[in-house]
Amino acid sequence: MTRIVIIGGGPGGYEAALVAAQLGAEVTVVDSDGLGGASVLTDCVPSKTLIATAEVMTTFDSSYEELGIIVADDTPHVDQPARVVGVDLGKVNRRVKRLALAQSHDITASVTRAGGRVLRGRGRLEPQQAPDGSRTVTVRFADGAEEALTADAVLVATGAHPRELPDALPDGERILNWTQLYDLDELPEELIVVGSGVTGAEFAGAYQALGSRVTLVSSRDRVLPGEDPDAAVVLEDVFRRRGMNVMSRSRAAAVKRAGAGVEVRLADGRTITGSHCLMAVGAVPNTGGMGLEEAGVVLKESGHIRTDRVSRTGAPGVYAAGDCTGVLALASVAAMQGRIAMYHILGDAVAPLNLKTVSANVFTDPEIATVGYTQADVDSGRIDARAVKLPLLRNPRAKMQGIRDGFVKLFCRPGTGIVVGGVVVAPRASELIHPISLAVDNSLTVEQVANTFTVYPSLSGSIAEVARQLHTRKSLGEG
Repeated sequence: MTRIVIIGGGPGGYEAALVAAQLGAEVTVVDSDGLGGASVLTDCVPSKTLIATAEVMTTFDSSYEELGIIVADDTPHVDQPARVVGVDLGKVNRRVKRLALAQSHDITASVTRAGGRVLRGRGRLEPQQAPDGSRTVTVRFADGAEEALTADAVLVATGAHPRELPDALPDGERILNWTQLYDLDELPEELIVVGSGVTGAEFAGAYQALGSRVTLVSSRDRVLPGEDPDAAVVLEDVFRRRGMNVMSRSRAAAVKRAGAGVEVRLADGRTITGSHCLMAVGAVPNTGGMGLEEAGVVLKESGHIRTDRVSRTGAPGVYAAGDCTGVLALASVAAMQGRIAMYHILGDAVAPLNLKTVSANVFTDPEIATVGYTQADVDSGRIDARAVKLPLLRNPRAKMQGIRDGFVKLFCRPGTGIVVGGVVVAPRASELIHPISLAVDNSLTVEQVANTFTVYPSLSGSIAEVARQLHTRKSLGEG
């Protein structure tokens, strides 16, 4: 029986454990915080649970009057300063933590039921490889005790943690990273969010919806610099329209406590003040202090583990998956890397990781979902593709629901019409992207997408309509 030790119980680790156990391996998962990792305990599950509340608030605030809903409890009109509905952040955060913990327990039960062993401790990879090719992982438990595990293969899936700036260290009270937000009992009156990537944009939008006054400090020209530029423009316009103070080309140099609030000093000397500050300036891989380099694992300058497309590292018998590899910081990618590693180790059929079929979503309001080749790929000449963008304003279901912002964009090859990418900006874009993902993954043509029935009226109807427009242009030979 193949002995596999997995260090780290996030999506890369626990999904690998399930696959390995199903394929008959002897599996041990070593984790210090609880299965699910940051994704379940402090990142994806908690943040999206918080965002679910914010989404309801935004939907009601922005459309209740247009949809004919009467608020009959003397609540002030939406044009007046007071809001129609409010939120109990303490109650929201208690629900967030409860759901995260329950999900972690469910995952642990699944791994145990499948036959895996779960150890609560920290794993260290020993440098020597035994003559039979096996590796040793030393587990150190909270009480100081240690256990040596012999493994035919090791998977490192230790994730990452929030990056900190020397002059803006979180204190857990007023200066916060995203893992500390769920300890707040009261809504921040004025929240300053430093960082306009996915994490910063998601939390800025959520807290704006919950009722905080939000300032988003971005060092770049626009929010979400890594996303589709058309989508980023829509989101920034929505943020500003809802009252958010978006400060572009403004780099934060330092954050400090100032009385009962915080003061953020920008690189150009300006200062802004608020009640709280969220630092969302990236993540650092958890690869230090566990013997990786001594065991022959090659690390990049950033500290990430270098892997190939079947998750192998530079050390024989050692694989890696998830955020510690820096491939793509998505739970779905981590899980796929972990599964691929197990298939490769255990001799099952395996397809190398293909990032061009990965779908991703930014959980703002509206959401931004993407798959395949991007506008940047087309603009840079990395791929020859045609694109059509259709605003949701033309969609009958969007009109019925009071949806004003968003679009569907498809990319296809000019000769064959094969769909190679897409962008959806809409409520529940994370669900709407799936048919486009199927098209990209299976090399469907715009004609095939256009000729597939959609429900009328539906937001997904815009996907078929965009495909029809692309097919028409392809047939006419237009650019």
